[in-house]
Amino acid sequence: MSRIVKAAAVQIAPDLTSREKTLARVLDAIDEAAGNGAELVVFPETFVPYYPYFSFVLPPVQQGKPHLALYEQAVTVPSDETRRVAERCAHHGVVAVLGINERDHGSLYNAQLIFDADGTLRLKRRKITPTYHERMVWGQGDGAGLQVVDTRVGRLGALACWEHYNPLARYALMTQHEEIHAAQFPGSLVGQVFAEQIEVTMRHHALESGCFVVNATGWLTEDQIASVTPDETLQKGLRGGCMTCIITPEGRHAVPPLTEGEGILYADLDMGLVTKRKRMMDSVGHYARPELLSLRHDPTPAETRHVTAPETPFQPIPLED
Repeated sequence: MSRIVKAAAVQIAPDLTSREKTLARVLDAIDEAAGNGAELVVFPETFVPYYPYFSFVLPPVQQGKPHLALYEQAVTVPSDETRRVAERCAHHGVVAVLGINERDHGSLYNAQLIFDADGTLRLKRRKITPTYHERMVWGQGDGAGLQVVDTRVGRLGALACWEHYNPLARYALMTQHEEIHAAQFPGSLVGQVFAEQIEVTMRHHALESGCFVVNATGWLTEDQIASVTPDETLQKGLRGGCMTCIITPEGRHAVPPLTEGEGILYADLDMGLVTKRKRMMDSVGHYARPELLSLRHDPTPAETRHVTAPETPFQPIPLED
């Protein structure tokens, strides 16, 4: 008998002023999804405190104030915020994939957190290459984050947004035999063409990897759009681009996608479909040709300081009386 996993993809609006208020929305969504039987809950890209929509429509010279505000609201790992999410996951016995703006001293990063059903933080990874305008906001991740982890719902991997257009990043996860792939996009960005591109990309990855894809995109209200920019022409760039969806290993929508408004998408994932697909085409197994084509992946965490010998800390000298 096939194992069934109930997944939830969350499309809701953040609070563009407060980490605490956005986090409250995260905890409420976990409660709601768990109450409806979900075992896996996926949130949008950098949802806490919010995606930096300002960076898409404002010139660099005008980004200082909102960028500094994002620094103040960003999440450190670990922190009280991550502890509260972990506790909520453990309380309900659910796995959650949460996108955050991570602050690491003087830099911000686009980070994805995978919490297991017992509250364990299984993975913190950073987007390896911020896209276009995002490079004014975030630093780069490294190969250490290209990992698939064992969770209560199965082998789970994650990528953010246009990382899915890097086929080698996707292949790095495929070689680790992910069964469920969590994808995150900002939503309310670029327009309808972005939603169409997301759909194609999600369906392609599901087919190529032979896994389920659970994708969450965010949402902005009209008032929130106006708060980012009063320019009605620029506001057009903050609409559309929503494609919250759940895709089977056969490349099909498990349920109709959510492309407007707030809501939570649910689907039962029949894990037997992973084997059914891979029996025909396992791109990292019987359908691979590693003697001709293979991936070189450096999983070493990137460090800015390399200590070549044991350090001898300076011993503090107290002031003598």
